[in-house]
Amino acid sequence: MLILSPTRELALQIAAEATRLVARLKRPLEVHTAFGGTAKASNLAKLKQGDPKILVATPGRLNDYLGELDVRGRFEGLKTLVLDEADRMLDAGFLPDILKVLHALPPKQGPDGSQWQGMCFSATIPPKLQEVFHHVLKKDYIAISTLDAAEPPTLAKVPQYSVIIPAVEQTFTALYSLLQEEISATAGDPKIIVFGTTANLVAMYADTFKEQLGLPVFELHSRLSQPARTRATDQFKTAKRGVMFASDVIGRGMDFPDVSLVLQVGLPLDSDAYTHRVGRTARAGKDGRAIILLTQAESFWLRANRQFPIQPFPSSDRVMNETGSANQIISVLQDVNPDTKRKAYSAYLGFMKGFLNKMKMQPVDLVRMANTLALQGMLCAEIPEMEKKTIGKMGLKGVPGLHIAATAPAHREGPKRALVGSTSNDNHPSRRLRHQGVPGAQETNTNTNGFGAQPTGGNRAPQPNPTQFSNRPKVGNRRSPQSRPDYVGHGLYPSATGAAGPGPKKRRHPGDVAKEKRKAENRAAQQMNGSQAQ
Repeated sequence: MLILSPTRELALQIAAEATRLVARLKRPLEVHTAFGGTAKASNLAKLKQGDPKILVATPGRLNDYLGELDVRGRFEGLKTLVLDEADRMLDAGFLPDILKVLHALPPKQGPDGSQWQGMCFSATIPPKLQEVFHHVLKKDYIAISTLDAAEPPTLAKVPQYSVIIPAVEQTFTALYSLLQEEISATAGDPKIIVFGTTANLVAMYADTFKEQLGLPVFELHSRLSQPARTRATDQFKTAKRGVMFASDVIGRGMDFPDVSLVLQVGLPLDSDAYTHRVGRTARAGKDGRAIILLTQAESFWLRANRQFPIQPFPSSDRVMNETGSANQIISVLQDVNPDTKRKAYSAYLGFMKGFLNKMKMQPVDLVRMANTLALQGMLCAEIPEMEKKTIGKMGLKGVPGLHIAATAPAHREGPKRALVGSTSNDNHPSRRLRHQGVPGAQETNTNTNGFGAQPTGGNRAPQPNPTQFSNRPKVGNRRSPQSRPDYVGHGLYPSATGAAGPGPKKRRHPGDVAKEKRKAENRAAQQMNGSQAQ
């Protein structure tokens, strides 16, 4: 059995449940996993050497495995293929990866009469999915609902509210006031999930509130290392109280017991995303409620989604006029890392660009709103700078108000974040946004050595110092400038005017090149030995 999941967290949860289930069998079955952020080589070796009966995987890592012929052979006896959260797995973001997986698997109906069964699970099945079900299901597939037709939908049982703030700069103060409202309503023992629109905005929320709530604070998004993501998931599942700041990596299928409030900050990607997020509360017969926090510009979403029973939050006025909260958060925001603010600003622009038409805005209006968020909402000292290439990819080239970086800020990118608060790429878009054209800030170079793309910034191997052997004559296809004192160039070598230029590209005999190279290395070694003696 092969089970495909859109996120690592959901894959881990499915594998854990499968392991618990098969442990009751007289002969337990082997359950294996394949997802990113883990040791690929060791997990692949376990898969090859073991006897896997159930494999839970994400499409990207599974395609890596299926690139090896002997791994594809392990799927010859495939009996069942399951797509969990099928509406997401078959949308424009994931469908190419799913089709690649299907191409590598045995055909659904083999020439020898063998076949595998396809199954798709989801809480939401949009009509457009009917067009792509044939990739996994037979034409005469059967649809089964686990809901009682006589009962109202589960979502209708959850009280849902909206808070509309007049201006974007009130986002952080309004969020803090809403969290304080929930803490008071639950006598200090809330369990809250706060969904942000992008990973970098989530990271800033976590940094801002990690020491302000008197509760354990958790952080979960795609910019964290996999061990940190797994640790945050496990800790929040068992926590009795706390606040989880998260992106949509836990928006679907994840089971966190006793969540009292789901708070969404900003626009959901679509109505299905809203539905799945709300589904993280009021589970297993427990109580819960949901609040969505939007700016006036984003309020179109409520008018476009009247199918949800969303009511104005009763305490909206108090939330927006709580001066004490505003003063406290202002003092905290001043100490947030400027680079965290820069990433959040860039991510905000990239995400909101996809909603320009719905907000009836022009690019210049969006930039103005993002700058207001940065200067008055995040308390940045200046408009955060962005790389010119990133601006171009966002479709914002030439829009006034942007601060173009003099040099690419890629060197600022550090390693994956660790968890923040008491529990404890890079603006790459998540897979769910990539098909919308939302860009990432970190560029890559194509590496033709078979190891994929390598980042231009971040943790690269140390580069040699170009001046380390400045006294050595140039060898190879370039002649030493000392042998051509009248040479005037414009690139690599110094000229008579102080400019630099490439040497002529005259071909030389390989034997002569090797001799000069050995002589140069000997001279360099002698110089190095002499300096060490001193």
